[in-house]
Amino acid sequence: WWSRVLAGFGRVPAVAPEPGVLLMIAAAAALLSVPRATWRWFGLFVTFVHELGHAFAALMTGQVVKGIRLRFDHSGDMRSLGRGGFPAAWAGFWGYPVPAVVGAVLVLAALGGWSGAALSVSALVLLAALLFIRNGQGLVIAFGCASVSVLLVWFAAPPVAGYVAMCTGIALLVGAVRDWFNLLGVHTRRRRNLESSDAYILSRRTGVPAVLWLAGFALVIAASL
Repeated sequence: WWSRVLAGFGRVPAVAPEPGVLLMIAAAAALLSVPRATWRWFGLFVTFVHELGHAFAALMTGQVVKGIRLRFDHSGDMRSLGRGGFPAAWAGFWGYPVPAVVGAVLVLAALGGWSGAALSVSALVLLAALLFIRNGQGLVIAFGCASVSVLLVWFAAPPVAGYVAMCTGIALLVGAVRDWFNLLGVHTRRRRNLESSDAYILSRRTGVPAVLWLAGFALVIAASL
């Protein structure tokens, strides 16, 4: 398996689907991230990526990641130890935008012939993330995501890897948009859940209005799209 991980870092022919095939890929991505039945499962992966975004942003500013918790209701949290101020705000910001950023990277990797590298890196990151999970539901979710990633590295031929990377990338982009609108709903219609909002938490910590944090999330997601 490790040799296949290393082999994934070689460049392969880029994915260049015909319009009809591209529509099929987009339809498959939409089936993962739009219907409530499939979103119930794929949304868990989006939440995992969301929390990993917080964790990587925390590490970038010298904080220590204490653990990640994931739950079957698509909620989660990342706990870190470090300074407040900018480091805390930076880590708090990179949750909702990260699934879109990762989705864009996966699509670009498929179009550039680096889908194998994208899948190899994904497998290594998801496996390493298992060390930081701190609850039972999170362990089930993280182990499931890591297992799928490992199997793709093992079994997916380069052309298949390209289509998988593109489909997953588009689904993550759609999922990021869906999550942002859900967050907007928390601020407009379901304000009883406001304390769970990253934008609200950031506004409390920094004094910057939550609407500006929402706009910042939207800007990065739109740029990724």
